[in-house]
Formats: sequence, C-alpha cells, structure tokens
Amino acid sequence: MNPETLSMEQLAGQRLMVGFEGKHFNPDLQFVIRDLKVGAIILFSQNIETPSQVEKLCEAIQECARVNSQPPLIIAIDQEGGQVARLKEPFSVFPGNPSMKDINDAIFFAETTAAELSRAGINMDLAPVMDVAPRDMTSIMAERAFGHDPAWVSKLGLTVISHLQQRHIMAVAKHFPGIGRTVADSHIELPACEHSLSDLKSYDLIPFVDSISQDVAGIMLSHVMYPQIDPKWPASLSKQIAHDLLREQMGFSGVTMTDDLDMGAIIHHYDIKTAVRQILQAGIDMALVCHKGPNIQIAYQEILDGLRQSQDIRAKGMASVKRILALKKKYLNA
Repeated sequence: MNPETLSMEQLAGQRLMVGFEGKHFNPDLQFVIRDLKVGAIILFSQNIETPSQVEKLCEAIQECARVNSQPPLIIAIDQEGGQVARLKEPFSVFPGNPSMKDINDAIFFAETTAAELSRAGINMDLAPVMDVAPRDMTSIMAERAFGHDPAWVSKLGLTVISHLQQRHIMAVAKHFPGIGRTVADSHIELPACEHSLSDLKSYDLIPFVDSISQDVAGIMLSHVMYPQIDPKWPASLSKQIAHDLLREQMGFSGVTMTDDLDMGAIIHHYDIKTAVRQILQAGIDMALVCHKGPNIQIAYQEILDGLRQSQDIRAKGMASVKRILALKKKYLNA
C-alpha cells in the first residue's frame, strides 16, 4: 500500500501501537482499528489464555483491518524469556537472556519463539534487549540483559534478531541508546544516565550499531534522560537522540518507536499531548500507548492535528508511514 493513497486519518493511525483489555475481539478493538485506524496492537499477559484463543483473537484483529480497508496490523508482544515473557505455559518458557550459555541457546530461543508467535498470528517481538548491564553496579537490566560485555550482547542479540526475522517475525532492539547503566525503573520514575556520547559509543551503543547492520526491523527508544546529549527530553521524546544520533549518525532506516507512554517516566512529567507533539517533532515513527484509556484517543487526535496543521510534521509523518508500510510489505505481504 502506498502512503500517498492513505487519508490523513490513516496516516495518523499508522503511527500508533495500542493496548486493550480482554481476551477476545471486542468493541474497544473495533473502535481503535476502524475509527482510529491504528497501525499496531500490542498484547500483554491479560490478553492471553491459550494458543487457540490468541490465534482467534489475532485473526479477528486482522479481519477487522481488512473489512475496513486498512493495511494489515503489526501485532506485537514482549517475549524476551525470563522476567519479561507474556506467553506462559503451554507456550514454551525460557529462563531468560542472562541464562544463555552460547549461540545455540539463542538460536533455540529464537526459533521456538518465532514458531509459536507465528502460529498464534503475532508478527513482532519487542525483543531482544540489547542493553549492556555492567558488572560493577546493580543495573536495572541485570535480570534481562544478555550480559556485561557489549561483544557478547551483540553476538547473542544478533543471533536472536536473525533467527526471528528469517521466520518472518519482526525483531525490535531495545532500549536505545542503552539503559544498562541506570538503576531506577522507568515504569515508575524518569531515570538519568549521565554518561557522555563518547562513553555510550564505547560501550552501550555497540550492540545497537550491530543491530542496524543486521537490518533489525525496529528500535525502541528508552524513557531515560541522557543530559549530556539532550538536557531537556528523554530519549523517547528526543530529536537529538532519535533523529540526529540514530538516523543521521548511525544510519538506521527501520522503524523507531517509543517505550509505553503510559509509564511513570512519562506520565509523571509530561501530559500526553506534549509527549506526542515532541514525538512528531523528533520524527519518531510509532508512539506506544499500551493501556486502555483516553490517552489513546488523545494521542491519535494530536497526531492528526499535527499532520493537518504543519507541513514539516506532515513531511516527517509521510516518511514515518513509508517506513512502517515498508515493514508491513516485507513481513506481512501488505
């Protein structure tokens, strides 16, 4: 589908990945797909019961998009294994990234996960974690990162990316530009990483540089302040980080996305309109609003207003939707 043929409302909706409540297709899902024309849905444990239930749910989601003349939807999930795994038994359960001993563990995880996601109708895994957790601190990512050595994180992470994507599951490297050196939890508060860009380049950014060369489908931006790069905005709202660093300096041409805008790091510091306006200015492709509530509709309206009112926002928005539709063409045959 050509973004030039999409309505302004469709261009706005494609920029959103949203969550919902319930385990079955319902009026809330119909509303966000038919009326807000969202580009992506995210599933959490509360949406999941059995493999057949998830499969029926995903089929209904895509059917709703089809009958409403929408492009197929990205259906995403956080399935890292270990601490963050939305699919529980009877799906395969893995001990998590820190437990991986070698490349074979990474291959087994990725192949098994890709097969199970694919059967269920899920087409994007918000994984792998490419953060590097240093040995000499209590990193917030200690239980989720592959380890403390950037080369090891790259090695295992790239294996996961390639084996997911070979099986038509989009992979998303997170949390750019790296949150391994933070101790605060962005689900609750807004952490800061005081390291300079040269510090990050010598350590935290290495796995992301490698992910880009592996043609990773997406990169998720962290809700962390990096005051030596951008003293005003966290990475997830920062033009300096999302555009100047990731796009211009590092050459990433895939889809960029925020972490969940309902997390404490954002809602305790910014209202949703301010956050979305900043996302549009930064040229970030997808805004994640993962919980049912008014923020989904407010975000949609803010994107739509921005597209209508600003030529600059419209040009950036068209570029974003081109990237999103290119992924859908590659992975969903859209």
